[in-house]
Amino acid sequence: MTLSARLDSSDRLVSADAGFSTLNDRAGGAIGEVLAVPQLATVVRLARRLRILVQRTVVIADIDADLECWVRAVPSADGVTLSVAPLRERAAWRSATTATQHAPPPAGADWLWEIDAALRIVHLPTDVATAHGLDASMLIGKPLTELFTLLPDARGGMTLLEAVAAQHDFDGQVATIRGAADRVMLAGTARRNAIGVFAGFVGGVFLPLGPDDTTGIEPAPAFNVKLDGILRGSLNRIIANADSINAAVDGPIDAHYVDYAADIASAGRHLMGLVDDLSDLEAIEREDFRIEFEPVDFPDVLRRAAGLFAVRAADAGVSVDVGDAEEGLVAIGEFRRVLQILVNLIGNALRYSPPGGTVWLRVQRDGGRIVAIVADQGKGIAPEDHTRIFAKFARVDPREPGGSGLGLYISRRLARAMGGDISVDSAENEGARFVLSLPAA
Repeated sequence: MTLSARLDSSDRLVSADAGFSTLNDRAGGAIGEVLAVPQLATVVRLARRLRILVQRTVVIADIDADLECWVRAVPSADGVTLSVAPLRERAAWRSATTATQHAPPPAGADWLWEIDAALRIVHLPTDVATAHGLDASMLIGKPLTELFTLLPDARGGMTLLEAVAAQHDFDGQVATIRGAADRVMLAGTARRNAIGVFAGFVGGVFLPLGPDDTTGIEPAPAFNVKLDGILRGSLNRIIANADSINAAVDGPIDAHYVDYAADIASAGRHLMGLVDDLSDLEAIEREDFRIEFEPVDFPDVLRRAAGLFAVRAADAGVSVDVGDAEEGLVAIGEFRRVLQILVNLIGNALRYSPPGGTVWLRVQRDGGRIVAIVADQGKGIAPEDHTRIFAKFARVDPREPGGSGLGLYISRRLARAMGGDISVDSAENEGARFVLSLPAA
């Protein structure tokens, strides 16, 4: 039996047959709302973004069983038609905690968590999760990274991951809890099953270190130049080959492989962006970092930055309004660094703008400063997050697609190195307005 549904251009469910409605309702959805089954929503977004037929196998997790399905998404001008053909049903994943020997928890921990050998969460206190705005029941069975963002030590390593490889106890793993800025310290005692095989950790969380506290953390080493070259070379080859497969330059290929190739190329570009960010991070944190000061024509650099996003904005259905600026709005800074900052701010604005929205770009004089304003109609940023978004590796919601959490940190460091600053004015559901200011020439 094939289930079918129709979605509009915003991925809201317009119509569905009885079988599909039942499936979507069990996931908490309804007609007129955004598709509630995450695995299906991913395929729908991919088909809409690439504007091509997407077909693939997905596994939908239900309470008592995992349903393997063949999914077909056909995009059109006003939405996507979705067909789901169930292939087979299998027992849902369950953690094997009953066969695991007792392991003492880390002494002195403020609260405890447990994971299995595959780093999937098997225990999380409900009251602790609720206090952090999380749903403990939804996190059970999910990777530990859905709860914590692990931070590297001075060597660039992860204490917890090294302990997994060695299958022994660990401590001193610095992390942040999802959605929070404060650092915490993690420790864990290795668990083993009845025959002595590694079965995960009983872990503990220790008092927050604070967003700027460096207790137990040495400064990260400079991003290795040789490693930078190796990564860039490898990623460039991966992206080029994936793009060639996607374009079918050697002849027609199965549509599935076209989709996979597009996903690989997209992931490669995301990793290349991370390499760029790490390279910039290393540069701006060196003691010998210097700005090459020069006159910067703000309206000109803003138009150049906007021009780089013309295709992306059109594909996303977002308008970019540059506006008119008076002559003589010249600041003192470094042209390429100002361009880098504006590219980051405009890219973020486009990422969070809804289809049909507008991104406004303006330049004006404010006393002895020249300011560039980038405003969007996205979901906005809560006031309590205004400071945190400029922290290193910080993201408001790590579950959302996006960058490394370094863009705003690097941009503000660059702005301040040029004698300026970046500020944000935003509230939830009211868009965001970022302001770059530099001394006037």
